[in-house]
Amino acid sequence: METRHSHIVLGLGATGLSVVRYLSAKGITPLVMDSRAQPPGVDELAAQYPTVKLITGGFDCRYLVQAQQIIVSPGIAVDTPEIQAAIDMEIDVIGDVELFARALSEGPAKVIGITGSNGKSTVTTLVAEMAAAQGINYAMGGNIGVPVLDLLTSNADLYIVELSSFQLETTHSLNCIAATCLNISEDHMDRYADLAAYRQAKLSLYEQSKLAIFNRDDELTLPNEPMNQTSFGLQSPSGDDWGISEAALMHGQQRIIAIDELSLVGRHNHANLLAAMALAFAAGIDKEAMVSVAKQFKGLSHRCELVAVVDGVSFVNDSKATNVGATVAAIEGLAAHQGEIILIAGGEGKGADFSPLARPLQRVAHLITLGKDGPAIAALTPESIAVDTMAQAVDQAAQLAKPGDLVLLSPACASLDMYSNFMARGDDFRQSVAELAAGTLAHE
Repeated sequence: METRHSHIVLGLGATGLSVVRYLSAKGITPLVMDSRAQPPGVDELAAQYPTVKLITGGFDCRYLVQAQQIIVSPGIAVDTPEIQAAIDMEIDVIGDVELFARALSEGPAKVIGITGSNGKSTVTTLVAEMAAAQGINYAMGGNIGVPVLDLLTSNADLYIVELSSFQLETTHSLNCIAATCLNISEDHMDRYADLAAYRQAKLSLYEQSKLAIFNRDDELTLPNEPMNQTSFGLQSPSGDDWGISEAALMHGQQRIIAIDELSLVGRHNHANLLAAMALAFAAGIDKEAMVSVAKQFKGLSHRCELVAVVDGVSFVNDSKATNVGATVAAIEGLAAHQGEIILIAGGEGKGADFSPLARPLQRVAHLITLGKDGPAIAALTPESIAVDTMAQAVDQAAQLAKPGDLVLLSPACASLDMYSNFMARGDDFRQSVAELAAGTLAHE
């Protein structure tokens, strides 16, 4: 075996490369390991850091047990035997977010943390837009877009960070001025022993925050222990909480904006707005800035995104709904729609329990399923239509729909059984809808 390495990066890809950049800037040459034979980022690593050694095809314990610090990418479970061996030897095993937290610990910058099963990217982006409207020097990243270590070069005054449960497993000292867990529903059950273990990973963010902002409508988001806290919810708020009263978003008894002035549709998005406002308020952002964003923000791609109206039928792309909770939220959020809802669902279920979909599916006029776990979703309702491709799904939906109806792609599943990611799935839906509108969609 060659010389020992003080720092080892487990997992290449975007996160691993960002860790290599960060360590190299500090004069540290790490060793990189990846279980994949040809991980993403290999060429970039070789071109930019030719002195950094890469070991592929597994994790070599001989190196790991001699390291001072091991930085684990979020996609690698910390209960991997080789990592557990290092933890047992009291080696510092952390993630890139923990490195980020330690780098900020001595400075004046503020951090806002956002986690939850669904809505994280929407809320993170909303807070960023509100910070921009206020003129704050901010940076946004984490589980959305830019790896957190790459944000440090911005020297921002406010960091707005989206955090997954995987990232939180290896993060312990993120000193947030405010943090929220938006909601908890089954996700990544192929990685966690049960829902309680997944929830604890999410709620560990509260322990790293001066203020916890929980969802009154989801008791699983409440902090485990009493702490400095406030809440948001879809009912009338009390005290200093955030909520909805008399068809307006409210902060306590103060009216912020009427619901009919919002660009975002769906009750789940109204909850997202309230959470974003509570976070922005904790960061010192004026309500005028919040209102200006709330009036203009129409949502993110692939998240309850209106793609087109074809022959009076609305086609909505919610491909980001990669778990059951997201699809439940989408159906319930669109409950006020006057026409019928036709749902396209299915994909890679990641070991999830689909039974919570049973009740919301009663509001769906027609169910069209595809993908690996399409049959499991189809089993929840007496009648459904199974298809093989997105084009077939859109074609079937168009034949069933009448003017005023809504076709919703909200899969309740990951996309990796058929697509490279949820964006590719959503783009396929968009393309099929565009072909439908143009009259070129093949009847398969």
